[in-house]
Amino acid sequence: MSSDSSWWNLLPWAAVLLGSLWTAHWGAEQFARPLRKLRRQWGISVAAGGALVGLAAASPEIGINASSAWRGSADVGFGVTLGSNILAIPLMVATAYLASRTKRLPGDSEHREHLQQRLLRVERSAATVQALPYLAIIGLFALLTVPAPWRGLQPLDALILLGAYAIYLAQALFRKKERGERVEWQGKEIAFAIGGVAAVAGGTYFAVMATERIVETLGISRIIGGLFITSPVAMMPEMVATWTLVRSGQTTSGVTSVVGDHAVVLTLGLMPLALVSLPIENMGLFVTSLVFMFAMGASYGGFIHFGASTHGFLRWQVLTLLGLGLCYVAAAIAWAQ
Repeated sequence: MSSDSSWWNLLPWAAVLLGSLWTAHWGAEQFARPLRKLRRQWGISVAAGGALVGLAAASPEIGINASSAWRGSADVGFGVTLGSNILAIPLMVATAYLASRTKRLPGDSEHREHLQQRLLRVERSAATVQALPYLAIIGLFALLTVPAPWRGLQPLDALILLGAYAIYLAQALFRKKERGERVEWQGKEIAFAIGGVAAVAGGTYFAVMATERIVETLGISRIIGGLFITSPVAMMPEMVATWTLVRSGQTTSGVTSVVGDHAVVLTLGLMPLALVSLPIENMGLFVTSLVFMFAMGASYGGFIHFGASTHGFLRWQVLTLLGLGLCYVAAAIAWAQ
């Protein structure tokens, strides 16, 4: 088959991948709406709410892992997990920073001062409620996968990961409780939430199928396809959502949801891969990914807590996160050779 013919065969599957992941994101948004209502009804703070709403935000990654396990392509889901946990933080923070560069954000009376400081304002509690538990989850993930006696993921690890998510959710729900709001529930939004779950399931199944066809055409491994093809495409709808949230004045929600998403992906999201047992073949790439994963999470939390007198991200810190992401891409490509 000629190279031109191969590229023409690639285009339909690229369109399927793009359309499937946007469908999955639409479904995740329908699922997220009742969870946001629950957050307000239960009096959960905005920063802590990421642990709950992250269940919906992470549903495309969970669906991809479940579909890839079902189709015998676990490396696709594993690559998406690595990519989303390293590349999403700098991309979402940069998107939020750019979205906040306007003269006024709703509900932020000090925004003009933040513009002069070149600061993306984020609640301080995001560092302790989100970033520190996330780093602990990364440590658990490394402990379950790196040591030689139990290298990779096994069915027993699925129970451990489920317990880790339960602890993570509990600590978020019961810290810094606020006064609950009265909310009204409608049958229509519940129906849309159920339809959203179906859209996530269908969209992610076809996304995995499309990834399989694309990597076969390009002649690359499935883990690299998940890492550098499926994962970035899956982030596009999330970047749009982050932009919209920040422009509406919900800066902390727009910035912290990504870490809540990651914590869910590294616990509940890995359960399907653990249940089918996932060996790790490229340890160099995997250990490099773990190092950058921890560095990105630590930088995220550290910049929020210590980076400015008013907590948040200064411009140089946003650029530093982007630089870390580029360094990881270069290192991952080197290990993939």
